[in-house]
Amino acid sequence: MKTTHYLVAILPAVFLWACSTKADEKPTSSATEETVIPVRLTKAETVFRSEPVVASGLVSSAEEARLSFKIGGIISKLYVDEGQFVRKGQLLATLDLTEINAQVAQAQLSVDKSERDLNRVKAMYADTAATLEQMQNATTGSNVARQNLTIARFNQNFAQIRSTIDGTVTRKLMNEGELAGPGSPVFMISGNRQNGWVVRVGVSDKDWARLKIGNRATITLDAYPNQTFTGTVQELAQAADPMNKLYEVEVRLQPAGVKLAPGLFAKVTLQPGQSRSYSVVPVESIVEGNGKEGFVFTLTADRKHVQKQPVQIGFIDGANVLLTNGLSAGSEVVTAGSAYLTENSTVQVK
Repeated sequence: MKTTHYLVAILPAVFLWACSTKADEKPTSSATEETVIPVRLTKAETVFRSEPVVASGLVSSAEEARLSFKIGGIISKLYVDEGQFVRKGQLLATLDLTEINAQVAQAQLSVDKSERDLNRVKAMYADTAATLEQMQNATTGSNVARQNLTIARFNQNFAQIRSTIDGTVTRKLMNEGELAGPGSPVFMISGNRQNGWVVRVGVSDKDWARLKIGNRATITLDAYPNQTFTGTVQELAQAADPMNKLYEVEVRLQPAGVKLAPGLFAKVTLQPGQSRSYSVVPVESIVEGNGKEGFVFTLTADRKHVQKQPVQIGFIDGANVLLTNGLSAGSEVVTAGSAYLTENSTVQVK
């Protein structure tokens, strides 16, 4: 009888425990369902493209002149200032000719003396009073004196600076009264022909190797932010700059009727003729992108989990990213839902 009362007493407790257990199980099941993340997949495609080379530089004239005196001396007169337009052959500067004219006069006197000496030795040679060697020496002395006069007159003619091109004086590096050394620049002049503008940029050795003369380029200028210009590669340096280790590329700029000036900042996108293959995926599939590196999520073999795969980014083309490495053709990557994934996520393909 006592046993019966005991069973009756514990039955309600067992019932309550069972109900409590079922109640606890429901949230657990619900939590499990919430960890399944719906995703969408996109298949990577293969395309052949030429990766652009992007660099920046300054607009300059295709015709540039660094003008200097051939000989040293005191600058007597400067006839132009910075920003002034000059014509080819126009006189720009002269040196003080006092010393130079004296050198010409001295050379002329040497010629006169050598001529007298030569005539005297010829007369003596005719009378057998001078030897053949003496006459030859006198002849050589006369010729040397004439050459020295030629040099003095040549230097006299180049004791001035004349413009070698039509253009604008962009820099005046010296002033009147200063001592100019031979070959020291006094003026810098840029040509101003309408179609005579170029942009010079520096590129790496890897990019230089992919470029050829005639490759097309698109150019944007900070001075004209809403306009895009075209150009072509017209010169490739055959040696790197010793300072920055970059190879200079000269791009001929088509001005499209706008006003240009030396020194305008330009951004140049070069299109190499050499193409290569890329894997194309949507931008939203890239996670943790950092410069040329990033990751994508791909499905595992059971198609219920994901794995994070590193990729190398070539460049962005609109809504797509062109990858140089990390994915094979036909690989499926997660697009929608990739931002919520980790390597431990369970997914469901929609």
